[in-house]
Amino acid sequence: MKRVTVGWFEIPVSDMDRAITFYEKVFDCRLNKQVMGDFQMAWFPGDHSGQGAEGSLVFHKDFYATSKHAGALIYFSSEDCEVELKRVKEAGGTVQIPKRMIAPDIGYMGVFLDSEGNRIAVHSKK
Repeated sequence: MKRVTVGWFEIPVSDMDRAITFYEKVFDCRLNKQVMGDFQMAWFPGDHSGQGAEGSLVFHKDFYATSKHAGALIYFSSEDCEVELKRVKEAGGTVQIPKRMIAPDIGYMGVFLDSEGNRIAVHSKK
């Protein structure tokens, strides 16, 4: 990668409505809640100009609430996230979620544990 940039972040929550109320009060903004089956997200407002990373609150009982690697999840931007995911094992990490499509208009993602036990994601359009 020529530049290593954060393109997205996720803050895991155990009570979405309580977390929305908290962040809306702290940042004096409105979050956009989306429910997709048992997966919930609440997007922070952004300007889509490419300045700074956008992100969301996120709830999923299996992926976040019970993870021993709980905490914010940052997504590094990539041309093709498969490239970085293929390097993880040799570098001393573990791929948790192999490359998978998020949605056709959003692209792909993968998640790995780094050498220090941090959960990190990579995102790409292809």
